[in-house]
Amino acid sequence: MERIGYDSDTGRYYFRDQSGSVWQGAEGAEFSEMTRVSSGAGADASSSSSYPPDEDIEAGPRRSDGYQALATDTNARPKFSSNASAYRTLFPFFLLIGVVLLLIWRLILSPGLSATKPVCPTDTTSYLVEPGDSCWEISHTHGCSVDELKKLNKKLECDSLMPGMTVCLPKATTEP
Repeated sequence: MERIGYDSDTGRYYFRDQSGSVWQGAEGAEFSEMTRVSSGAGADASSSSSYPPDEDIEAGPRRSDGYQALATDTNARPKFSSNASAYRTLFPFFLLIGVVLLLIWRLILSPGLSATKPVCPTDTTSYLVEPGDSCWEISHTHGCSVDELKKLNKKLECDSLMPGMTVCLPKATTEP
C-alpha cells in the first residue's frame, strides 16, 4: 500500500494498493481503518490521468535529486529573514561573558593602570636604595643625620637595608 495523496479539506489520506485500487483513511488520521474508494482495474483503465500509477498525484515535477521546488511568488523579491529568536536565546550567554571579561579587566588589569600613591609625605623626597648603600651613607650624602632618616622612616631597619627599597629623605634646604 502506498500513500498517494491527502485531502486537506476532509483531512483524509488516500492510498493505492498493488492492484491499483484507491483507499481512503479515516478523517484526521494517517493510519486508520481503510475504506475502498475505487477498484483498481476499472479505475486505471478508464482514467485519463497523465500520472504514472506509482507517482504521487499531489506532487509537482521533481528535480533529479528527489526534492521539489517550494511554491513562491515569481513577482516578489526573495525575502531573507534572520532568526531573531536565536539571538535572544544567546543574549544572556554573551552578557555573562561580557560581565566576566569586565571583572577580569577590573580586578587584574585596572589596578596597574591607576597612579601609585606617593610613598613619602609631601615635604620629603623619595630615594631608591642601591646595592652597597647604608643608612649612614644615604644620610651623609643627602645632608641629614641618621636620626632624622630614622624619624622620617619609622619602620626602617638599617641592618636589613635591601636594594630597591624606597627611603624618605628630608628636602634639601637651599642656603642663601
